Amino acid sequence: MLNLAWAKTFLALVETKSFQAAADQLQLAQPTVSQQIRKLEEELGVVLVRRSRSGCEPTPAAFAFMPYATSLIRISERALTAVRTGQVRVGASSNVGIYILQPFVRRFLRDHDPELFDLVIDRNPVIAQKLDDTELDVAVMEWWDRRPGFLWKRWRSEPIVLIVPPDHPLAEDRQVSKRKLAELDLLGGEPGTGTGRLLESYFADGISPPRIALQLGSTEAVKEAVKAGLGVSLVLRSAVAEEVRNGSLRAIPIQRPALEKDLFVIWRDTGVSHISAPAFVTHLLGDDWKKPEVS
Repeated sequence: MLNLAWAKTFLALVETKSFQAAADQLQLAQPTVSQQIRKLEEELGVVLVRRSRSGCEPTPAAFAFMPYATSLIRISERALTAVRTGQVRVGASSNVGIYILQPFVRRFLRDHDPELFDLVIDRNPVIAQKLDDTELDVAVMEWWDRRPGFLWKRWRSEPIVLIVPPDHPLAEDRQVSKRKLAELDLLGGEPGTGTGRLLESYFADGISPPRIALQLGSTEAVKEAVKAGLGVSLVLRSAVAEEVRNGSLRAIPIQRPALEKDLFVIWRDTGVSHISAPAFVTHLLGDDWKKPEVS
């Protein structure tokens, strides 16, 4: 098992490139720093630093180990904070965190200390990785790859709509058919949300799915591009509620079969999760948390 103190000393040495400077930073004796680095090198079976008169330089093995050492220290700090304070960190993919989750967070904080609650909003793959790295306790996402070590539950299904500018030929249509949708070129939004997989499944009956003409990286960028007349796109209905109200965009439902995206709540499988779940999970799912899916 890797020693956290050794990892911390290693990071200080890489940063300062000096055994004495690392010792000063950590308030240790210089021989202690040398001993810890030697023990870490023995444990890993590699040379981490090359000594010279001008100081020391990290080896390729040191650069390979650096992200893991950083993660070990960050996880240690996160564990201490969680145990000592009860702090909860919730992650949400961009569309969920920006357009859907906020009212649920507001209600949750009526009964919980806001200083002990963090909400992290980022791209779906980033949130999944942060959850995997124990930087988050709970995640709410548009797509989940069911990686091992987690419990998850479908939270809700969110309708997907076609958005067009007010002067578009389809703007006054009450619905758009599946076949018509297949003929359109669409602006793409945030990657990693599972929309591509959803379209593949939706058009699995032999109809070719619509072509993604331009990948813009975010729903906000997509909305602005549609307003500017650069194309049309598919987005979560919740993401354009404000624009539909003010008339800057039209949101057209998909004719049956409707196009909907499942949203998921994911939390860590501790082995005793049948006893309890994180408070934010029970807030979102109610008693449904007691019947989770296992990744």
